[in-house]
Amino acid sequence: MPLPKRHDGEPRAAFVRRCMEDDVMKREFPDSDQRLAVCQRQADVPAGGRIDLVCDAGNITIEAAQAEGDGEVIPRFTMVAYSGDAMRIEGWRFPVVVDFEGLTIPSQRRPVRFGHSMYAGVGHTERIAVENGRLLAEGIVSRDTLAAREVVASGRRGFPWQASLGAAVQQSEFVRAGKAVTVNGRTLEGPLYVARRTVLGEISFVDLGADSNTAATIAAQQQESQSMDETKDTEVVEASEAATEPEVTREQAADEAGTEASPPVDPVPEIRAKAIAETKRLAAIRRVCNGRFPEVEEKAIAEGWSTDKCELEVLRASRPKAPAVHVVDNAMDGQVLEAACMLTAKLADVEELHDDKTLEAASKRFRGGIGLQELLLEAAWANGFTGRNFRDSRSVLRHAFGHDLRAAFSTIDIGGILSNVANKFLLEGFFSVERTWRNITSVRNVSDFKTVTSYRLIGKDQYEQVAPGGELKHGTLGEESYSNKADTYGLLLSIDRRDIINDDLGAITTVPRKLGRGSGLKINDVFWTIFLNNANFFKAANNNYLEGADTVLSIDGLSKAEQTFMDQTDADGKPIGIMPAVMLVPTSLSAMATMLFKSLEIRDTTASTKYPVANPHAGKFRAEVSRYLANAQYTGSSAKAWYLLADPNDLAVIEVAFLNGQESPTIETAEADFNVLGVQMRGYHDFGVALQEPKGGAKAKGEA
Repeated sequence: MPLPKRHDGEPRAAFVRRCMEDDVMKREFPDSDQRLAVCQRQADVPAGGRIDLVCDAGNITIEAAQAEGDGEVIPRFTMVAYSGDAMRIEGWRFPVVVDFEGLTIPSQRRPVRFGHSMYAGVGHTERIAVENGRLLAEGIVSRDTLAAREVVASGRRGFPWQASLGAAVQQSEFVRAGKAVTVNGRTLEGPLYVARRTVLGEISFVDLGADSNTAATIAAQQQESQSMDETKDTEVVEASEAATEPEVTREQAADEAGTEASPPVDPVPEIRAKAIAETKRLAAIRRVCNGRFPEVEEKAIAEGWSTDKCELEVLRASRPKAPAVHVVDNAMDGQVLEAACMLTAKLADVEELHDDKTLEAASKRFRGGIGLQELLLEAAWANGFTGRNFRDSRSVLRHAFGHDLRAAFSTIDIGGILSNVANKFLLEGFFSVERTWRNITSVRNVSDFKTVTSYRLIGKDQYEQVAPGGELKHGTLGEESYSNKADTYGLLLSIDRRDIINDDLGAITTVPRKLGRGSGLKINDVFWTIFLNNANFFKAANNNYLEGADTVLSIDGLSKAEQTFMDQTDADGKPIGIMPAVMLVPTSLSAMATMLFKSLEIRDTTASTKYPVANPHAGKFRAEVSRYLANAQYTGSSAKAWYLLADPNDLAVIEVAFLNGQESPTIETAEADFNVLGVQMRGYHDFGVALQEPKGGAKAKGEA
C-alpha cells in the first residue's frame, strides 16, 4: 500500500492532518488511533527518503597547496564527515545513527557543497574511507563560486566549519525505548533509528553541527596576494554523470562585454547579514505567537512569513467566537433517533438492533432519554423547520412527516422511525398472548387474497412396479382437495395532542403493544372458532371420533385414542402410515396430560388400590394446552374433550395461510387527518384459517 509522502517544506502537523484524511489510509486503517500512529511515523520520513547528517565529532582542515605546473593555489580539505554516533536530525522524530556496514560509497569523487545546496558548489572529494569508526573525507576546493570563496575566506579568519553528509536511506530500523542496539562498535539505547542501508550522495560544509562543541582546524597557507577569485577550476563530476559547462568568471564576462572587470566583492558580510535577518525574523514570530498559536507559528516559519503577516494571522486567530446560537444539526441520523427511542423505552436486547457507535451517539446526545416532543422536533429541524419549540405543533408535525421539505436540508423519515420503534413493541404485544395454535397447525405462504387449493395427501399414491420396457405408470392427484384464503384484519389507533403535549414517549410504546396484542387475540379468535366448530370434521363416519366413559384422558383412554388413530386407512383400505405426536387438551386436563407425557408410572390410590402401573405412553405425545378449548363463547367447546393429533408437518388437521409469509402483523405510522391533531398508527395482518385432513387427528369426547 503506497503511503502518503511528506512534501518538501511541508510542516509536520499539516502532513499528519493530510495523512489522516487520506482515503487510502482511512480504508487500510479504519481505527483512528492506529491511523494517527502510522501518520506520525510517516511524518518522520523526509521527502524522498533523504536525510542530511551533520557530523557531531569531527574536525575539518582546509589548507592551500600549490598545484603542479602552474601558479594557482588550490585549497585542500580533510574532514571527519561522520563520527558514527547517534545524531538529532531535522525531520526525524528520534536520533539517527548510520550503520557503516550498510553505507555504500558509489565513488571516491563525490560533490562537496555548502549547506547541501546544489547551487552552492564548493569542490569534490578525492578519498572517502571509514577508519577507526569514523567516516573520513579528503578533497579539494575545485569550484569558483561564492560558496567556495565563503568557505575558504571564513576558514582563513578561523571560522570553525563542520561537515554534513547527504545520504539516501534505503532501509531503516526503529529501536524502541528500553531496547539496545550495537552499531559502529557502540551500544546505543532506544528510542532511535538505525539507517541500515544508505547510499552516500554528497558532503557539505555547515556552520553548526549537531554537537556545538565540535571544531575545525583551518590551515591558511595560501599567499595573501592570491585569492580564491583567481582560481578557475570547473566542477569535477563523476564518470557516470554528464559533464557540465565551466562557469564564466567576471573577467571573461567583462571581456565579452568590452568593459573593465569590477573588483572582487567579499560575500561574507552579505551571507552573515542574511543569517542575522533570518534569526531576527524567527525571534519576532515566536514573540508574536507567544506559544499560544503553535499552528500559526509553525506555518509562519516554514513559509517565510514576515512579522506583519504573522501578526495579522494571530489577530484573526484570537478573535472572539460568535455567541452560541441554535444550529440545526443536519447530521442527525435517523438511526440515532431510533436507538434513542428504544433506549428510553428500555427495550430488551437493543444491542442486537444497533451497533455500538449508534448506541453511544444516542446515549451521549440524549443522556436523560428522549421525549416525544423532542423526537418530533429533531425530525422537523432536520427537514427544514426553523422554530425553536413545540408551540406551533401542527407545523412541527408537517415538517417531521416531510410535508414541507426545504432544499439543502437532510431528510429524516419520522414515519419510518416511529414504525420501526413501534414494530418492536408490536411484536412484544403479539407474542404476549397464547400461541398454542402455532404448534398444531401447518403454515402456507400465499401471494394474494385468492382462494388456494391443495390436494389431500392420503390417497392412491403408492408406487407401481415398472414394466420391462421401463415405462412408468401415470398417477392422479385424486378428487379430494382442501382450500384456504387470506383476509385482512386491522385496527387504527391514535397518539393524540394530549400525549404529545405531555411529552409522553410511552405513547409510542403502549399503542403498538395494544395493536400487537390485538392482532394476537384476533388470530386466536379466528383459529379456535374454526377448529372447535368440528362436528362434521371429527365424526364416527371419518373414524376419528371416540365417545363414552372410557374416553376420559387416562392411560386407558389414551391407549384407545392411539389405537383409533393408528387404525385409520386410506382409500384402498391400507394404513396411512402416520404416527400421532400431540395431545391437545383444555386447561382442566393439563396436569393429567403432563403426567402421561413425563411420568414413568401412574399409581391408582382409590379404595380399591392397585399395584403400581407402568406408563406405556411416557415421552410419546407432546402435551399442548389451550384455554380456548373450554371457553363457552366458542361453538363446540368442552372442558372434557381432548385431541390426539399428528405432527402438523406430517399431516395437518388445520392450516393457517399468511400473505407473503408474513406471520406477524405490520404497523405503519403517519400524521393524523386534519380533524385529529396527533399521530396515527395502524396495524394490520393478512391471514386465513381452514380445516384440512380429518385423518390427521382423533377427538375423544371424554365422557359418555
